Parts: sequence; C-alpha cells; structure tokens
Amino acid sequence: MEWLYKLKGTDGVYFTSDWIDGDQAILYGEDIEKQNRTSELIFYDEMGQSWKLKELKKLNTEVEEEPHDVMIYFDGGYNRDSLHSGLGAVVYYRQGKKKFRLRANESIDELENNNEAEYAALMFALNLLEEIGVHQLPCDIKGDAQGVLKQLAGEWPCYEENLNKWLDRIEEKINILGLKPRYQPIPRNDNKEAHKLASQALEGKNIYSKMQLL
Repeated sequence: MEWLYKLKGTDGVYFTSDWIDGDQAILYGEDIEKQNRTSELIFYDEMGQSWKLKELKKLNTEVEEEPHDVMIYFDGGYNRDSLHSGLGAVVYYRQGKKKFRLRANESIDELENNNEAEYAALMFALNLLEEIGVHQLPCDIKGDAQGVLKQLAGEWPCYEENLNKWLDRIEEKINILGLKPRYQPIPRNDNKEAHKLASQALEGKNIYSKMQLL
C-alpha cells in the first residue's frame, strides 16, 4: 500500500506499508481516507498490479469466492526393488471465509530414481492447484527436496537432461496458472504429511481427501 499524505502548505510525503492482507489493507485505506489529507492512495499486490480503494474492495469480494492464500507441500518416494514411485502432495488454501486442506497421492512406474520422483511430486501438486481453480496468485511451495527448489529458484544449476525436462514442465505449468512461486526448502521433519502420502502410494494406498479446517 502506498499513499501521499498532504498537510496544508506542504507538497506532501509518500508513505509505503509492509505487505498486509486484503481485508487489513481496506481497513487502513478507509481510515487514511477519512483524514481527508491524502491525494493519492494506491494498493499494490504481489503480482505487481495496482488498485484504488474502490477497486480493491471489489477485487477482495471476488477473490474471497476463489481459492487463495495457497501453500503446498510435496514429496516423492522411490522403491528400487519394484521400480515404483510414490507422489504425495498437501494443499492448504482459503475460499470464502473457510480454510481447506487437500491431501492426495499417486503411484507411477515410469520414473528412474528418487530424484525424478521429487520433480514428479511437485508437478502432481501443481496439477492439484489447477484442478481446484488456483490461478494468478502468489503460492508458497514447500518440500525437503532442496535441489528441486533451489534449481527452480535459479540458485543451483541442473546438469541432468532428464531432470531439466521436468524443470521445464514445472515452469511451464507455473506460467500457465499465472503463479508467483515462493520456494521454501524445509527439513524432512516438517514435511511429514507429504512424505506419508508418498509412502502410502508406494504401499498401494490411494488417497484423495479434502476437508475444511477450523
């Protein structure tokens, strides 16, 4: 949020706030306008778009009905004996005033190793986002596959041709959905939900569960 605060006989002073959520931004914006000393009040979202207060109110009402505040966890597993891979993903998001969690897994046979399973698991998670209608939003992407996330963030190179193909697919999907990803490598202990789903997929247990959280 950015605004020009003007006092009598001055040219005004520009202020910029830290990132805040839409509801809070509207409350602050209304309070600033009540002072009647502001000639410019502009709101910016994380996608780089700008809004006036009236536009932001309308946008906030529309966004409330769509999935937002999205966070995904992913993990991939691989069984060297059976050559099976297990993919697990957990998606947290808000819709309206409610918070939801989507848990899902999948088993596939065509992968070569555990590294490839990690890329496939993230792709699986992104497909879940597309399924529930997530688009044009920031998105937190968390997993213990540090190599995958560092490569997607452009911090580490990838020298394996097969894995580069997965990176291309993932980046293409992110562009199609219009996401602004925030990659966050986490310890394995913080990724237990996705890891369990991947393990269950290797055991032949298929899971697809969506529930509302308190």
